[in-house]
Amino acid sequence: MKITTTRFGTVVFEPEDLIRFPEGLLGLETCRQWVFLADGENDALAWMQSIDRPEVALAVVSPRRFVPSYRIRVARHELEPLGFESVQSAEVLIVVGKTERSVTLNLKAPLVINLDRRLGRQVIANGDLPIQYELGDQLPALKKSA
Repeated sequence: MKITTTRFGTVVFEPEDLIRFPEGLLGLETCRQWVFLADGENDALAWMQSIDRPEVALAVVSPRRFVPSYRIRVARHELEPLGFESVQSAEVLIVVGKTERSVTLNLKAPLVINLDRRLGRQVIANGDLPIQYELGDQLPALKKSA
């Protein structure tokens, strides 16, 4: 399969590379199929490329790489649609943003993925976690995400 994107040009992928977010993401409810792409310049960074809207790509990172103490707490029913046999097998990613001052991480609304079932869901974490956790200069300059 292939898709022509505005950020990466033509991307070729296999159907089993797709991750489905049946409910979409916050603000991107119509974007339900995504493929992950490695960043060629920064191994801490990956890109979620929307298959439904080729102009949309989001930078994502593993939160523990930048916030080692990061833990999310969500109601168990939030994770039930993902069909985990064990919650420990969940992959958690954080969307990266950019302000005028710095690169930010949205620690409040992580992406939880069941890689075995190729299913993902964005959840709202309980507790007082920031939507824009500032990283400063820990990541190289990011291109504008669509």
